[in-house]
Amino acid sequence: MKSSTALRVKELLREKGWTTKVLAEKTGMSESYLTHIKNGTRRWNEDSLRKLAGAFDINPIDLFAQQRKRTDNIDKNVSLPEDSNIELKVQVVPVVGEVPSNPSPYNNQLMQTTTGYKDIFVPVLNNNDSSMFALAIENNLMAPHFVKGDRLIISPETWARSGDIAAVEYGNDTQQKIVTRVAYTEDFIVLESVNGKSAPIALIRGKDHFRIIGRVIARMQNLV
Repeated sequence: MKSSTALRVKELLREKGWTTKVLAEKTGMSESYLTHIKNGTRRWNEDSLRKLAGAFDINPIDLFAQQRKRTDNIDKNVSLPEDSNIELKVQVVPVVGEVPSNPSPYNNQLMQTTTGYKDIFVPVLNNNDSSMFALAIENNLMAPHFVKGDRLIISPETWARSGDIAAVEYGNDTQQKIVTRVAYTEDFIVLESVNGKSAPIALIRGKDHFRIIGRVIARMQNLV
């Protein structure tokens, strides 16, 4: 099994203090099959991925080994067993320390290099946005919603509706880039802090500079 599709079952078992037998009881899968999955000697399928995520009480994406160096032979399209007609697509997304102004595959990798995250990528399931990036949260200013160590998966191609959290750029004289909750009214665009601890910012539609860089579509916790 290639490292891009490896699961953290062995690590999660250690964290929980479980044996493979306990995991088998919780998932309904056989010990022998789980041993293969744990050791990376057999491929998982979507059903087993969901059962494992349910047993560990985590998001399926958190089953994947999260931080790794990218290589030229990463398999982005994971083929499931022949008895399944579902294709689970995995895309590796660059981790960056700052929000890029104009996300693109080139600009994202340039930003990750200049912000100290060179060759660090995370997996994202079933999203074809080639301009996606993972913003590394380096402090607790947005706690408890987002905390230090989190990775926010941001998709420039995903529309941000009122109430969504997004990376935005605003300001007429000095432009700023922040992650905020966006609310639209007839005359204003209101930027609300993620944790509600700061006063909202009201921008006048058609007058104040504002643009959505990308919507936050997932939060990936750093469990390492």
